[in-house]
Amino acid sequence: MPYIRLAILTILTLTAFAGNSLLCRAALAHAHIDAVSFTAIRLLSGAVVLWILVRIRGGGSFGGGNWLSALALFMYAAGFSFSYLHLTAAAGALILFGAVQTTMIGYGLWSGERMRPLQVVGLVMACGGLVGLLLPGLSAPPLVGALLMLGAGVAWGVYSLRGKGAGDPLRVTGGNFLRAAPLALVLGVALSSQASWDYAGVGYAFISGALASGMGYAIWYTVLPFLKSTTAATVQLSVPVIAALGGVIFLREPLTLRLLAASAAIVGGIALVVWVGYRKETPNHSLKADVPAGPRS
Repeated sequence: MPYIRLAILTILTLTAFAGNSLLCRAALAHAHIDAVSFTAIRLLSGAVVLWILVRIRGGGSFGGGNWLSALALFMYAAGFSFSYLHLTAAAGALILFGAVQTTMIGYGLWSGERMRPLQVVGLVMACGGLVGLLLPGLSAPPLVGALLMLGAGVAWGVYSLRGKGAGDPLRVTGGNFLRAAPLALVLGVALSSQASWDYAGVGYAFISGALASGMGYAIWYTVLPFLKSTTAATVQLSVPVIAALGGVIFLREPLTLRLLAASAAIVGGIALVVWVGYRKETPNHSLKADVPAGPRS
């Protein structure tokens, strides 16, 4: 995959992931929909849109995915929704992608990957910017919400790792959504007494499932084979920053010097990690357009 295309697709994916936090928090805090209904609509709409895309492309039925990946997807989606009953968008994004980072970097190091010194510097800089952005202005998050989001982050890390080399992204992601949706429906039946929704909440859930989730995960599956686990985990640190900027634009949250400085540190640190990693993996440090396909170890 050409380097420029890889960068663009990665940025689109990260923006979609940040949009999920904003959509979920807006639905649960400002609309009238319960967490289970949000999860079910999100997964169902994602499955339908992916099915349509597969049919348009002429790929036949889903025929991809598996129950283990679908279970990880469901655990992420359910934990994500329930946690946002208690957490702010910023705190939820911090805990989620901190857990994702730990899971994926831990797996990468366990598998024999090593980070160069400059990559470590970039990772430390990005983490420092993230802490500077979020921690000083936040009280301790509620324990229940934090634990739910921590579990969601681990599940998403597992789901991302299982997506490397999984096959056709649309078919695999669609198959996983199709398997995960009934799990959400079963949970909805079990908690039917708590069900509630309005048009705004359903709309948020549909956008989250069809665009930010379905299309976002399909693109993520596409770029994952070209990213090392450590690089994939590190670039996701930008998601809380994107979510914070989205809050400024769409939720009218204040734009502060601290936000700008922390964003510069996080984006700069991520750029350093990705740049050093790409130079390490590309022969003669040349930016070739024909980067070898397939998973990198």
